[in-house]
Amino acid sequence: MTKTASSEKVKKLVLTGLFSALIFVFTAYIHVPTGSGYTHAGDGLIYLSASILPMPYAIASAVIGGALADGLSGYPIWIPATIIIKALTAMFFTNKGDRIVTKRNLIAVIPSLIICVVGYSLYEGFVITKGLSAAGIIAAFTQTPAYLVQIAASTVLYAVAGTALDKAGFKRKFGSK
Repeated sequence: MTKTASSEKVKKLVLTGLFSALIFVFTAYIHVPTGSGYTHAGDGLIYLSASILPMPYAIASAVIGGALADGLSGYPIWIPATIIIKALTAMFFTNKGDRIVTKRNLIAVIPSLIICVVGYSLYEGFVITKGLSAAGIIAAFTQTPAYLVQIAASTVLYAVAGTALDKAGFKRKFGSK
């Protein structure tokens, strides 16, 4: 491995750790309890991470930050769902191109919203209620407004932070391909 390749790998690992920590903080400490979980803006940092880092690193930061937030804020039962849902969320975004906030990445919020609402609601309906019942599934989907607020707040955070980083030339200086 050349010195340049080695320093690129270190840069990716450092950014992965930084985004994992930011996702954890914005999820575990900046949230509002709702129903059986909480609403947060941590997904905005997942969008940002996935718009900057190559896919395996973006997925790692999403999973590490999200799972740590669930486990350390008193909601460890949500960790299995979070691992799957946040990994899928990161996969909708791309780090290709010179900009963080692109039309493609803004559109990626839509499938992210669907995965969040459907994934967590089904998980709650099947796993947390410990059974398969129509009433459990319907009750779980009553959390949809909280998930919509979560995605809206995350989208605003992503757009504002991503635009600021784009204006500062962040991807040109620190972005990874």
